[in-house]
Amino acid sequence: MKDAELASMLKSSIRLKGSDGVEAPWLCLSDEEMEWWRDAKLGFFFHWGLYSILGRGEWAMFNEKIPADEYAKLAGQFNPQKWDPEQWASLAQEAGMRYSVMVTRHHDGFALWDSPGSYERFDSMHAAAERDFVKDYTDAFRKAGLRIGLYYSPMDWRFPGYFNPKELADNAALMKKQGYDQIRELTTQYGTIDILWYDGGWLAHTGSDADAAWFWEPIRLNEMVRSNQPKCVINPRSGWIGDFQCDEGPHDITGNIVPIAWEKCFTIAYHWSYDLEERVMPLEKIVKILIDCFVRGGNVLLNVAPDPNGEIPANQVERLRQIGAFMKKNGEAIYGTQAGPLEPVDHIYGMTCKGNYLYLHVQDMPTFENMVLPALPQKIVHCQMLDGSAVPFEQNDQGISIKVPKGKWEPFDTVIKLVVEVGD
Repeated sequence: MKDAELASMLKSSIRLKGSDGVEAPWLCLSDEEMEWWRDAKLGFFFHWGLYSILGRGEWAMFNEKIPADEYAKLAGQFNPQKWDPEQWASLAQEAGMRYSVMVTRHHDGFALWDSPGSYERFDSMHAAAERDFVKDYTDAFRKAGLRIGLYYSPMDWRFPGYFNPKELADNAALMKKQGYDQIRELTTQYGTIDILWYDGGWLAHTGSDADAAWFWEPIRLNEMVRSNQPKCVINPRSGWIGDFQCDEGPHDITGNIVPIAWEKCFTIAYHWSYDLEERVMPLEKIVKILIDCFVRGGNVLLNVAPDPNGEIPANQVERLRQIGAFMKKNGEAIYGTQAGPLEPVDHIYGMTCKGNYLYLHVQDMPTFENMVLPALPQKIVHCQMLDGSAVPFEQNDQGISIKVPKGKWEPFDTVIKLVVEVGD
């Protein structure tokens, strides 16, 4: 189902990237193979590279028209002394994250690993750092028990052929070869890779990833990935439709439950990468997006923007710890759940479920207090808060009325647990 069709059907604000990709059903993982990803709910994303030195966003090279040879000089400055992937992994765990995705190479072409396939060896082993950051990351995060994901952008601004792939076919072919060589490196050199997260599959900054499928040949590319990493969960941004769909950015999520595997990614910082002013999103907005995704069946991949020296700014660390406190308090109603059975009511409530437990997530208690929920086919045998305290309720054929004591109202998400009879 295409993005516009799905959004129309659901009357939803989701903006799926990649839903128009080419189909290859034999590449798709089964529901059982996707189960861990669906259950995990929250992931740790980070954009970090040469662009972090500039502090003006990961698109600075292109936006500011910095010549490739001038931009490449930044590699001589990239030697982060505070890089501590073990500490990052610990922080991701504290934030309640179950998986992680590292940006291994963005559109500027600089690879954060020892990459023989890199054009002109534009990689971190040949920079001032002289180290393989992908190995550091995969070792540390895997040891911490987090699932391992790698982001890779096949486009590269250093190649004129990217902007004119037909007129400069030979140059574009060099870029394509680099992409295949580097994906092979990433999927063969670092143990089990749980997620491969493509970005930037479109050409000349126009059209969609699917429009460029003629060039990248995503079925051939991902058949190679499957041969190296058979159970790797793959996003749709290579031009193939992928194992799940992506919604990008901090816009509100509204509408009904989304009946496919999907993930929202957004950054808690001002840019995806380090911002000199170190601005950060308000906690209330972050938590609202999380809830709105979870009650519609989605995951969230939450991005941080480390500084050039390898540290996550203090205000981002504070946000991650606040998110961790929220996830710890409400995790029973989030991890391993499915959305529903009741459809969300925008900005007021939504529902998740697991076994014979239904979890009502209420964002607007004053409005909810006067509402009657739609009827449920199951009989409610008990209604309580997550701390076990009982909540008065009435259930009949017309619906369900729940009266949460005001002393139990929470500022962002008041979770009410409904225990229902198990069917025969």
